Amino acid sequence: MAIKSAILLAFATSVILVLVTGINAGDITIYWGQNSDEGTLAETCATGNYDFVNLAFLPTFGNGQTPMINLAGHCDPYSNGCTNLSSDIKSCQAQGIKVILSLGGGAGSYYLASSDDARQVATYLWNNFLGGQSASRPFGDAIFDGIDFDIEGGTNQHWDDLAKYLSRYSQRSKKVYLTAAPQCPFPDAWVGGALKTGLFDYVWVQFYNNPQCEYIDGDITNLENAWKQWTTNVPATKIFLGLPASPKAAGSGFIPESDLISQVIPAIEGSTKYGGVMLWSKYYDDQTGYSSAIKNYV
Repeated sequence: MAIKSAILLAFATSVILVLVTGINAGDITIYWGQNSDEGTLAETCATGNYDFVNLAFLPTFGNGQTPMINLAGHCDPYSNGCTNLSSDIKSCQAQGIKVILSLGGGAGSYYLASSDDARQVATYLWNNFLGGQSASRPFGDAIFDGIDFDIEGGTNQHWDDLAKYLSRYSQRSKKVYLTAAPQCPFPDAWVGGALKTGLFDYVWVQFYNNPQCEYIDGDITNLENAWKQWTTNVPATKIFLGLPASPKAAGSGFIPESDLISQVIPAIEGSTKYGGVMLWSKYYDDQTGYSSAIKNYV
């Protein structure tokens, strides 16, 4: 009888553990780098709120241009002043946080002129930010965990080629994670074709600045319909709900923390592709404390 009771107790405990861990199964991704008042990268990771940090941005590349990073006032790439971030990147990674370099952004000079151009950009990224070697690595010997495609301009051509070339480097050493930040109208106008390759690990869909697929004043219909399209049709490992961390962070699409917790997450987390929440950006998250408020519910 005692043995039977012990078995039942162990089973009940395991069920409770599964239920508890299942409730908080998502991650939080943050974009860092576009405001010098958002704290350092090391401080960002030390909050314990984030599982992925996307460094924003590498906004100049492709078509023969000299690639150039832009981290607002955090460091000056023109004087090779960003190499001091190497220790910050390593500190984040030592805490189990993946640090991703984000390409593109809402403002920049970037596009790929051909498949060969995509190959050259992939080679540059490998040698300067990933596992390759270069005499002029902008972040020193720190090795990023992957590359984020935040493509919001230029053309929609050859991003699939860039993904294919980058994915081949995963075979050389540690995995090169590929992520993307498309707009929520499906399919995305810029990287929709690239996402069909099935090479992307994480896709943080921007459910903001697009009223046709946002949560608006208690109505989840448009967001939920778009979420189903993304999770059903995109062959990625995980899909994230991308949100502004403050009403000031975007033109539209902000979801109050209480609404996110009580209405939105319960409606979308049942998908096997649910990965969590992406926030734009660290600066705005500092203003609102959004990630701290939702962390235990994502």
